Amino acid sequence: MKRLAGFTLIELMVSLVIVAIMASVATPMIQLTVQRQKEQQLREHLREMRRAIDAYKKAADEGRVKKNADASGYPPNLQVLVDGVEDAKSTKHERIRFLRRIPQDPMMKNPGAGPLNQAWGLRSYDSPPEQPRYTQDVYDVYSLSTQTGINGVAYAQW
Repeated sequence: MKRLAGFTLIELMVSLVIVAIMASVATPMIQLTVQRQKEQQLREHLREMRRAIDAYKKAADEGRVKKNADASGYPPNLQVLVDGVEDAKSTKHERIRFLRRIPQDPMMKNPGAGPLNQAWGLRSYDSPPEQPRYTQDVYDVYSLSTQTGINGVAYAQW
């Protein structure tokens, strides 16, 4: 008798089981990689906004941004960093912009649910770090996510 070329049902089942085991091993590694990428993006976005806040404060201290005598010199909100402010030292009334756009928080479940300047936690200059609150200026930003990072630190404390 001639044997026909092909795979038996048992050979196919064994191959399928091997592929399933390999996929179950790879899935947690892929999830960890995705979380690391989101955390890296969160670090970059926080760094970008904090640099913009510091640049605004520096411009205010140099007299390029008009402020009240009793003001801290920090921006009143995040949108001001995007819209820009008139350069008080410029004769051409040029605007100083500190951010191109307000970045999204990659850790939030619904990133497009509301305005981006409300997607971040804001801390004012007169607010303690343990209990951040927003009153009249933006001294710092943080994630509103309740999740914890791979390093065991809550994203809100980054």
